Amino acid sequence: MSVLARIRTMLRSYNYELYTRPYELNIVGIRSTSVKPNKFDDEIHVFFKTSSGSWEHFVFSATTDPGTFWLLQPMMPQGTAILAQGQYKNAYAIGLHRGQYYALTQIRKVTVIRDYNRNAVLDFYNGVYDTGNFGINIHRAYAIGETKYVDKYSAGCQVFEDASDFNLFMALCERHRKFYGNAFTYTLLDFRALRRATVKRWMVGLTAGGILLALAFPFLKEKIQMLLNSTDHVRIKES
Repeated sequence: MSVLARIRTMLRSYNYELYTRPYELNIVGIRSTSVKPNKFDDEIHVFFKTSSGSWEHFVFSATTDPGTFWLLQPMMPQGTAILAQGQYKNAYAIGLHRGQYYALTQIRKVTVIRDYNRNAVLDFYNGVYDTGNFGINIHRAYAIGETKYVDKYSAGCQVFEDASDFNLFMALCERHRKFYGNAFTYTLLDFRALRRATVKRWMVGLTAGGILLALAFPFLKEKIQMLLNSTDHVRIKES
């Protein structure tokens, strides 16, 4: 199964919207399993159907996490924002990022995890969830070329590593706007959250299986004993 097919399957499994009209963008952030901050170690996938009905798919290096600068010095006393996994329908529009250049800007509420520890460690487990309009935009880092470290470029925003990738992304967004208006859905899939959910389901299944086995054991023991005592069960022929 291709990467795109797996992503589409994941979207369906969460009952997330999958857009199939020609050139209507599916914008999906993939948060990696890495917990190292300040790296562009995530991906933003952009895919859509063409007029011929085939899928076109782009993958861009990005960060879905804040940089260490803002982890150490949060903008808000509650802590630095880390966007939570979810689908944020029509939550973005083309607008000016900090009044400087065009990007996708947040226009509807999103949910974030507040990392309040004020250290350079991404806290996905103990943070407080918060929903609102926080300016969690989708933008670039350097205006030209690639950026090595996230640093000040993200206080929770989704940030492209390479300026040329971002320019291509915005061109795709402009075409989307021409056909469908200035509204964009962003979906974030967090591999760490997916892994935790899988482990939780496995543990629940294991616990349930153990309970069922414990309940069934007296019955099974009785049946086994009846089988051993039966006169017509198969025996190994002695030589």
